[in-house]
Amino acid sequence: MRNTFGNIFTLTTYGESHGTAVGGVVDGMPAGIDIDLDFIQRELDRRRPGQSAITTSRNEADRVELLSGVFEGKSTGCPIGFEVRNTNQHSSDYDNMRDLFRPSHADYTYSSKYGVRDHRGGGRSSARVTIARCVGGALAKLALRQLGVSVQAYTSQVGDIALQRDYRLYDLSQTETNAVRCPDAAKAEAMERLIASVKAEGDTIGGVITCVVKGCPVGIGEPEFGKLHAALGGAMLGINAVKGFEYGEGFDGVTARGSQQNDVFVPGADGKIATRTNHSGGIQGGISNGEDIYFRVAFKPVATILQPQQTVDKAGQPTELTARGRHDPCVLPRAVPVVEAMAAMVVLDYILLDRTVRL
Repeated sequence: MRNTFGNIFTLTTYGESHGTAVGGVVDGMPAGIDIDLDFIQRELDRRRPGQSAITTSRNEADRVELLSGVFEGKSTGCPIGFEVRNTNQHSSDYDNMRDLFRPSHADYTYSSKYGVRDHRGGGRSSARVTIARCVGGALAKLALRQLGVSVQAYTSQVGDIALQRDYRLYDLSQTETNAVRCPDAAKAEAMERLIASVKAEGDTIGGVITCVVKGCPVGIGEPEFGKLHAALGGAMLGINAVKGFEYGEGFDGVTARGSQQNDVFVPGADGKIATRTNHSGGIQGGISNGEDIYFRVAFKPVATILQPQQTVDKAGQPTELTARGRHDPCVLPRAVPVVEAMAAMVVLDYILLDRTVRL
């Protein structure tokens, strides 16, 4: 089982949804980075359950404790160990699932691969383990901050309620002003009503998160097997419930002509080179070109629904399952910080890789 992410900046995680704790070790963190523990906790608070009426009611404080690698408020260059304790598990909610395979979950594939599984909330395959990614991402953001790089994600679609694709049309500073994490107040209200309606039916719904990386230096990424967009895509597709990834114009660009899609080079500020348009999404030939990097991530509806469903047990016999417990009717609001975290770790990792190439 692979539990480590990254090349130079790495995150190794441990823990299960209903275990004692979720934690990890970040290695490769540059020394001398200001470590703002309050910022790291705020990033976890954005992901934590029970934060609004449209998220799961599981009530976890998700308080992070840094165990190593920090001295007098700065990173030492040594591995940074951290832990977040689980305190509000309701494991008995899953007793009726012990011998059943939940539709569209990892139960069957996990059991087939390993011969054993933790039925309590999905165990290792639970979205709760993204806690560790958010801590790793927060540390990466602190390093990127000193390099002038920012990462901002937001909910751009829930069901059929969608924002326009151009992120420049919105004030992204408004993203955290509502429970859906959408920078358009009117659309956010409509999204929230839709999620509440779906929740009342015991059902779930999916959507799209858009992410924008600003300030990424030119030349990050490799031209063959280490393409920056491929790394970002792999990171996003490794998030629970993600079903699709596109960067730049993505699928919308296939109907245009090359004469419409080409990003023409022009003189930029301070003697630099820029592009008149940014259909490429800030990446050309797998390498960053200095423009904003932007991409979209599609999330399926959460697989756990509070309605009767047909399934089979371990013996392959048909049966019926009605899930119990506390579950998100829509993963989008809590997934926004997870998308940011994964993007931040990829960008920092590739910046550090670029520095080793240039030595």
